[in-house]
Amino acid sequence: MAESTMEARGERFLRQRQVLFLFVFLGGSLAGSESRRYSVVEETERGFLIANIANDLGLGEGELAVRGAQVVSKGNKQHFQLNHQTGDLHLREKLDREELCGPTEPCILHFQILLQNPLQVITNELHVIDVNDHSPVFFENEMQLKLLENTPPGTMIPLGNAEDLDVGRNSLQNYTITPNSHFHVLTRSRRDGRKYPQLVLDKSLDREEQPEFILTLTALDGGSPHRSGIAKIHILVLDINDNAPEFTQTLYEVQILENSPLNSVVVTVSATDLDTGNFGTVSYAFFHASEEIRKTFQLNPITGDIQLVKYLNFEEMNTYELDIEAKDGGGLSGKTTVIVQVVDVNDNPPELTLSSITSPIPENSPETVVAVFSVSDLDSGENGRIMCSIEDSLPFILKPSVENFYTLLTNTPLDRETKSEYNITITVTDLGTPRLKTQHNITVTVSDVNDNAPAFSQTTYTLRVRENNSPALHIGSVSATDRDSGANAQVTYSLLPPADPQLPLASLVSINADNGQLFALRSLDYEALRAFEFGVRAADRGSPALSSQARVRVLVLDDNDNAPFVLYPPQNGSAPCTELVPRAAEAGYLVTKVVAVDGDSGQNAWLSYQLLKATEPGLFGVWAHNGEVRTARLLSERDAVKHRLVVLVRDNGEPPRSASVTLHVLLVDGFSQPYLPLPEVAAAEARADPLTVYLVVALASVSSLFLFSVLVFVAVRLCRRSRAASAGRCSGPEGHFPGHLVDVSGAGTLSQSYQYEVCLTGDSGTNEFKFLKPIMTNGLVQDTE
Repeated sequence: MAESTMEARGERFLRQRQVLFLFVFLGGSLAGSESRRYSVVEETERGFLIANIANDLGLGEGELAVRGAQVVSKGNKQHFQLNHQTGDLHLREKLDREELCGPTEPCILHFQILLQNPLQVITNELHVIDVNDHSPVFFENEMQLKLLENTPPGTMIPLGNAEDLDVGRNSLQNYTITPNSHFHVLTRSRRDGRKYPQLVLDKSLDREEQPEFILTLTALDGGSPHRSGIAKIHILVLDINDNAPEFTQTLYEVQILENSPLNSVVVTVSATDLDTGNFGTVSYAFFHASEEIRKTFQLNPITGDIQLVKYLNFEEMNTYELDIEAKDGGGLSGKTTVIVQVVDVNDNPPELTLSSITSPIPENSPETVVAVFSVSDLDSGENGRIMCSIEDSLPFILKPSVENFYTLLTNTPLDRETKSEYNITITVTDLGTPRLKTQHNITVTVSDVNDNAPAFSQTTYTLRVRENNSPALHIGSVSATDRDSGANAQVTYSLLPPADPQLPLASLVSINADNGQLFALRSLDYEALRAFEFGVRAADRGSPALSSQARVRVLVLDDNDNAPFVLYPPQNGSAPCTELVPRAAEAGYLVTKVVAVDGDSGQNAWLSYQLLKATEPGLFGVWAHNGEVRTARLLSERDAVKHRLVVLVRDNGEPPRSASVTLHVLLVDGFSQPYLPLPEVAAAEARADPLTVYLVVALASVSSLFLFSVLVFVAVRLCRRSRAASAGRCSGPEGHFPGHLVDVSGAGTLSQSYQYEVCLTGDSGTNEFKFLKPIMTNGLVQDTE
């Protein structure tokens, strides 16, 4: 319990001293030194708060994270952990001062705080404070000494020393032995600071009185509480052998290259003994050598040659101190010390520690930090001097910083479309002989910036689609490419608003936003819309988005989807028109003209006419190109009075379309002959409209009552026929019947314009045409009588 209390007090004391050191070091750093020193007691638990780096550097909360703060230690082992948000610096693991620094005091761990934007390196030191966690340990738990009985008082006999891995006050401080009247012990120090005991003879020995002594040697350290180690000393009192071996040198100092081969002779020690016989025979041995010395060197007990049995490493240990004992056959011995200095050779290549790397780098960026790294070399002198380089052909440069740090930067703005990836080899070379080098490869990718707009394969596209297409028909595609990558190269297509606001573009076509395919949304009609034009935009998905435009012209191709339409005679469901032909008409007499048009174009609108049916074949003919119906021969009395003609109108499309029209022709002896409607026509009219039937009956009654008046009217009309022809109108005794001009212009496929004068008879029950008289249109006059 007391021991634990003592340990707790010592630990509190050490913590108080740690806090004191912390304030001292922080005060020194704030006073203007760029290097800060902190302290921590060894064996402190993992996660211990060393300091708040943000406060020490005067940085705000979270600024460490913004500036990419890193803790960089020499080598690959990291002892610290930095919280970027709070700025607290913690221990990553327990620290063992003896493992880190060995006997070196003070034990200093160097580390740097690396900040970027701008680049800043702050050098720091951590003082690892020793605690008394090791007891002194003797190499030999039992020592045997042989002393001549005539050894004079005051003789000092070196004893084997103990080792304490702690340092400072916690290291070995003194030696004691059990009290006795013949001996006491002195504590001596070597040049390296290690303490060793010497046994001092206080009183003359008498073998017969006491042939041996057994003493307890205690090694004490200065820690609180104290730790100790013990060894037994067995002293044999010998008969007189009055000459001990003596070395030719009390101190040997040699140098050896660290790359010396095994079994090399480092040095040969030599001792002589003036005695003769067995008392004059000398043998050599290491005197209380450490395990490391015994593994590294081998001593020939006969010749005194010290040979190398383990490869040396200057970076691990550069000095060895060997204690050699020469002993004769009588047990007397002499001692000497050999100091071996290890000479450094260039056997360590430089080391490169990469602290940070920025990849990918946006293209077109100005000077950008690509990587930050540090270099080191375990060798010393010229062997430890370093230079760095990269290839000259790369658009990068190396700039030295502080504390062997280098910065790799872009020398010129990068263009991803020219080169998207760079393999950079950093070569680190020392200045030793021979020169050693280390190469480190860094792969830097260039990220895309949206600096290229999509480009169409054509500035203008012409598409052709046949009318009457099915809805959603694929009519063509537009294509644009973007030299960028990723989202910056993903092209989206859209339609531009039409220049003509009357054009219903949204109902005509649509575009696939992903691949630029164009579709007709509805069936197109050539007769309604023969061509239309619109704009297409290709935009990428970058930020900001870039775009380009192209024009698309759609030509609607005509399809033969319209049958010919007969304008004359009219086909509106009214009573059919009856054409009157005098029996005296000559061959080629123009009976009438079938007028038709076709809504299509081109050859689909070329019309031809054909007489499909006739009451009397051969009497009438139809001109194929203009639809004129003419008599084919002279009429005779044997020809029927009423004739029915069916004329077929056909276009030139594929497949051809056609329409037919029925003509009623009535042969009359003269235009004075009363015209009676055809029975079948009157019946059709009666069936079609009852009101018409009633009207016909009423008119027939009236006609019967005024039959005489009608006959008089006909007689008067025949008398005035010539005057009516010149005056262009019809008249009678009861009044004038006005004439009506029917103008059929050159619509459709008509090649000429015609005008017909239509005169109606007063007694016509249906007001049908009485006769047709062509009027002069191009200087020609047809005889109508």
